[in-house]
Amino acid sequence: MKKTAKFLSLAVALFAGLSGTAQAADGFKIGADLVSSYVWRGVDLGDSPAIQPSVTYTCPNTGLIVGAWGSYAVTNNSNGTGRYKEADLFATLPVGPFGITVTDYNTVANTPKAFSYSSSTGTNVLEASVTYEKDDLNLLAAINFAGFETHHAKYVEAGYKFSSKDGYTAKAIVGAGNETYYTLSGDFKLVNVGISVSKDRFTGAYIYNPDRETSNFVLTASF
Repeated sequence: MKKTAKFLSLAVALFAGLSGTAQAADGFKIGADLVSSYVWRGVDLGDSPAIQPSVTYTCPNTGLIVGAWGSYAVTNNSNGTGRYKEADLFATLPVGPFGITVTDYNTVANTPKAFSYSSSTGTNVLEASVTYEKDDLNLLAAINFAGFETHHAKYVEAGYKFSSKDGYTAKAIVGAGNETYYTLSGDFKLVNVGISVSKDRFTGAYIYNPDRETSNFVLTASF
């Protein structure tokens, strides 16, 4: 699922530096990221480099942001399920230092279905999340509330920008959750520990999942 903006910049993406599209004050914004792999909350999705386009619209006066985001693997997954594809919709309402977001995740592998929320055959999941940003600190809390996964999986995350010098920015992140996508048992576990370094449009992020005992290094180029 989606993991895309600079650490919580759209309040739906993650600090691991897997996207970098900036928000316009008002109106439309379009962008794209090229990633060496798509890692979402500590898990590699797609087993491939990916193209991740996005488009947003920021409403005048209210600051409400609505948008679409996708991830499209360049090569087939090694497990034989074809190319990983994802097409998400989201809306974020900023309230002071907080952001309230509803995201419709649509993870489509080998099926053309969309807007299918069946608990047995659906491809969509609805998630509500709240973010908080103060100075160099970022916090995220999210819960699934509808769709084909209806067990109300939760995820929490804290990130901190600990260095900014000579055009380089370094950030650290710690995340935990109980979604079966990123835990082995479905129990609430630490699943996402990482450090990212960014300069200009490039980000390098090392990401470790303690529960799965897997690590990834992701390079992102943002346009």
